[in-house]
Amino acid sequence: MRSRDAFRNAGKIIIKIGSSLLTRGGRGLDHQALGQWADQIARLWDRGQETLLVSSGAVAEGVARLGWKTRPQNLNELQAAAAVGQAGLIQAYESHFQRHGRRTAQVLLTHEDMRHRQRYLNARSTLATLLRHGVIPIVNENDTVVIDEIRFGDNDTLGALVANLIEADLLIILTDQPGLYERDPSLDPTAKLISEASVRDPRLDRAAGGSRSGLGRGGMATKIRAARLAARSGTGTVIVGGNENNVIFRLLQGESLGTFLIPDTEPLDARKRWLMGHSRIDGRIVLDAGAVKAITEKGTSLLPVGVKAVEGNFQRGDVVACLNEHGNEIARGLINYSADEARKIHGRPSTAISGILGYVDEPELIHRDNLVLI
Repeated sequence: MRSRDAFRNAGKIIIKIGSSLLTRGGRGLDHQALGQWADQIARLWDRGQETLLVSSGAVAEGVARLGWKTRPQNLNELQAAAAVGQAGLIQAYESHFQRHGRRTAQVLLTHEDMRHRQRYLNARSTLATLLRHGVIPIVNENDTVVIDEIRFGDNDTLGALVANLIEADLLIILTDQPGLYERDPSLDPTAKLISEASVRDPRLDRAAGGSRSGLGRGGMATKIRAARLAARSGTGTVIVGGNENNVIFRLLQGESLGTFLIPDTEPLDARKRWLMGHSRIDGRIVLDAGAVKAITEKGTSLLPVGVKAVEGNFQRGDVVACLNEHGNEIARGLINYSADEARKIHGRPSTAISGILGYVDEPELIHRDNLVLI
């Protein structure tokens, strides 16, 4: 999606709502605001625009319900707060959408669901089925069981991964700021709002800051990363103030609100989007200059002969990062051999694999169909 004019024709839309908007700064769910967003989303469905929600707020709502003064740091307490808050969050959404005759469904995900290929496909199938039956999915991270090593990190990233999952046309990130400014407006009142920019524009990284509310885990930097991730499926992203009156419907009418980040790169196919969605990798392999050139410029598979070093303890089928000699990740893919096997055959021609290992699974370390450039 390259133009705001196309918003009104978007077939699949994801709306991510942050904790500070949903919970009145941590004081419990803001039912009035939630009802207004539900009203707008119901109108989109009435126009034939399938809209899915990625909702923060479970932990913050749980903290409020439990009477705690601040968000806890202890993992067990965070998970308990999520369990308490999730019930109230979904109950609120269900009641507001019922006013419009719309049904909702709760979908809780962890990074392992996105990382495991079959679970990824199952999640995609479930979401597609819900949308086909007119049900509004309410997606959140499964904070009651997730641990730091497998969490998404923030719901902006989750929204982008779901955009990749269902090949959404548009991702709308509702936040407590009007959009992305050239500089921090709290420090420089003359800073201007960035209305439109390419997701690759280096100005975005200079402009991004951290989360101000302390309720969620995301800031503008995570929203920019999410927009870049969403762009891999051709999804455009708008970062916009959720407190704007009728903001969702006005955006979908083409009004120039917030910051539109344009996905000006060619979309990846579904399998490679899945690979790019892995925020955690299982190992690293360092390539020589010839291998880097071959996979980046010629689109070839990665052969053992082009590998200089192997790092980590991965197994066949795991996702590994491919680094150049300067330590920069240039690609990632599904490895055909374990770390121990790769250490034995790296730097050697494919014809030598059988003599070294006593068998040959594949002549490539990573086949080009399972390799995606970063």
